[in-house]
Amino acid sequence: MSTILFWFRNDLRLHDQPALHAALTSGATHLLPVVCLPSADEVTPWGFARVGAHRQAFVASALRDLGVRMAALGNPLQVCNASPATALPALAHAVGATTVVCEDIAAPYEQAEIAALRAAGLQVRTVWHSSLLQPSDMPWPVTDLPAVFSPFRNAVERAGIQPRAPLPAPASLLPPPLVPPDVWSALGAAPALAEQGANASDHPAGRDPRSSFPYGTPACDGSEAAALAHLAQYLARKLPHSYKATRNGLTGLAYSSKFSPWLATGALSPRQIYADLKTFERDHGANDGTYWLWFELLWRDYFRLLHLQYGAALYGARGLSALPAARHNAQGFDRWCQGRTGEPLVDAAMRELAATGYLSNRLRQVVASFLIYDLHGDWRAGAAWFESQLVDYDVYSNQGNWLYIAGRGTDPRGGRRFNPVRQAQDHDADGSYRRMWGTL
Repeated sequence: MSTILFWFRNDLRLHDQPALHAALTSGATHLLPVVCLPSADEVTPWGFARVGAHRQAFVASALRDLGVRMAALGNPLQVCNASPATALPALAHAVGATTVVCEDIAAPYEQAEIAALRAAGLQVRTVWHSSLLQPSDMPWPVTDLPAVFSPFRNAVERAGIQPRAPLPAPASLLPPPLVPPDVWSALGAAPALAEQGANASDHPAGRDPRSSFPYGTPACDGSEAAALAHLAQYLARKLPHSYKATRNGLTGLAYSSKFSPWLATGALSPRQIYADLKTFERDHGANDGTYWLWFELLWRDYFRLLHLQYGAALYGARGLSALPAARHNAQGFDRWCQGRTGEPLVDAAMRELAATGYLSNRLRQVVASFLIYDLHGDWRAGAAWFESQLVDYDVYSNQGNWLYIAGRGTDPRGGRRFNPVRQAQDHDADGSYRRMWGTL
């Protein structure tokens, strides 16, 4: 008997799961699927929780659904309340395994997790599968990635690079090995079952009627089932055709695709989105709205490729720039987090983020600009606050967008400063958004 450990990371799904497929076809006879939850006590250097309550609840709902699906295939998902460096070597020793298969994530914190497992003597096979396009399919090595997004997009489109077809969900899983109960107990582990754990719907914030993504409601549940249902209804309502015209909205579920929360946890595959979108275009026609969804998925890929190219350099105080390191304006940052800066649009947005765990893309840019250029704060503190609060936190896109606004990434144009008064005139002319959040 040989056992392989499969570690779910930001890929909480069964459809289009290349890493899981690699584990199932590895020649092992048994599979031990686990997820390791971050400690609720883990704090950022800025003094607040790395994973806040909104994201904890959303991920918990994704895990429950995944656990139910895996149990139906004969191999329940085990959730460990311990770090990967603690849980995975202990489990491997208990079942006589030497190999872990998992998603490859090209960010420093996540790379350090892999290094710790290898230092513990485990063989770790990482599989890249979070992007729409495979890095190996690019027309140049990742070291030669264009320094600006537009040339990247143009090169991809000229080369005619297409995503690979999504994989179907497995029809069966390898059986689990026998793990001694005392090992599970020591790791605080339990199966991810529907009746266990706090439900996102138990959190009033998840059902806030003002939220543009009420994650505590069935339609916005974190599950793979809800993700696929959302994709289907979005296409059925022909919303891709209007996406470009409405994407800068501030409130509501339909103004943007809302794919990002499920993409962030991996409950929804970008290749599945693209495959279904191409079917939609075949049946209903393509326009600038459907193209813009492709455009946004390419931006998402670009930030991933930047991480493959630069890695930890993206996380230094200067980023990739020669700019001086920003000073941390602690008082200004606290006012910003609490929505008490005195700028009505910024304060409304920050109150929405704290209350609901979600914020429109337009407002994310506005509040990031305000922290950096008006409050003269450290962009890294803002990125960390977004990591803590957002239900759709994605390490690549979050870091890439903050670097972009701060002018510390690859783009030579030197950052993006947004005038909040002008933004309010353009996107909240009647003041309804600001009134909703009590700043007018």
